[in-house]
Amino acid sequence: MQLGINLGYWGAGMDADNLAVAKEADRLGYAVCWAAEAYGSDAATVLSWVAAQTERIDIGSAIFQIPARQPAMTAMTAATLDSLSGGRFRLGLGVSGPQVSEGWYGVKFDKPLARTREYVEIVRKAMTRERLSYEGEHWTLPLPGGPGKPIKLTVHPQREHIPLYVAAIGPKNLEQTGEIADGALLIFPAAEHLEETAIRHLRAGREKAGKTMEGFDIVPTLPLAVGEDSQVGALADMFRPYTALYVGGMGSRKQNFYNQLARRMGYEKEAAEIQDKYLAGDKEGAAAAVPQQLIDSTTLLGSVDRIADRMRAYAAAGVTTLTLAPAGFTLDERLASLRAGTEALERAGLA
Repeated sequence: MQLGINLGYWGAGMDADNLAVAKEADRLGYAVCWAAEAYGSDAATVLSWVAAQTERIDIGSAIFQIPARQPAMTAMTAATLDSLSGGRFRLGLGVSGPQVSEGWYGVKFDKPLARTREYVEIVRKAMTRERLSYEGEHWTLPLPGGPGKPIKLTVHPQREHIPLYVAAIGPKNLEQTGEIADGALLIFPAAEHLEETAIRHLRAGREKAGKTMEGFDIVPTLPLAVGEDSQVGALADMFRPYTALYVGGMGSRKQNFYNQLARRMGYEKEAAEIQDKYLAGDKEGAAAAVPQQLIDSTTLLGSVDRIADRMRAYAAAGVTTLTLAPAGFTLDERLASLRAGTEALERAGLA
């Protein structure tokens, strides 16, 4: 099992710190550095900056939002980043959510599975450097009856095949991801529930495509906080607002994929209470309603030995790249968490 680092969203005065974290992850031998985007910093610019100042670590989008870019533009960006980084780019895609898709990009959030499938097909075809033509429900290239003609990508990616990942949560999306992608980006993954909530659906998609799980990259992101085992409760409290935001406030009441995931993990009553309070404006109450066990099972908390035990559980569940989001109020704390991650992996016997 390899380790990755997720820088999250850029900005908020943490630019220099994030670059230092990326450089340290590169030095420590982390496999990949991911950057996110929502409606602030864009991931492509961040990744180009990180790639220019690192040497070995892969760079990955987690995620490029599908409603934000036409698929051919994403192919151009992927090819450019792969070329500039010397073949270190991983393309992660996702549909975002209804509030961002419709409120920020003005793109109707409908038929996300079909849109994702067509998008991936177009991106893959464009990156082969064939002349691009496509007929689908959501995209037709070139547009019929106009001056457009099939053209091809002029940038040569460093590699013939750039790894393509999809951020997936729901069972249908997970199955499709197994079918069409090279890897899956997961969030709020509990090792104990991973087979039931994710991997069995990914496996079904791989089988549908006539493939096995061999070579398929399963990439969950877990917040990390290091301390004494006696401090696990206090460490968990650090992530209450984060968990409440996703379970309670991300998306709409009817379309909150994270809330639905918490319910599938057995927290149906708690997930409903968190959402009710969050949407009513009681963010503190929503955070207080998050069960400690939900946080503990979806993060890495405590001593290096405790974290190593959790890493073994994730590896046994089928995780191939464990991405860490190290917590810390200072840069020194975040860097110490990064080093603890590599130490834990070694103690777990997984390095």
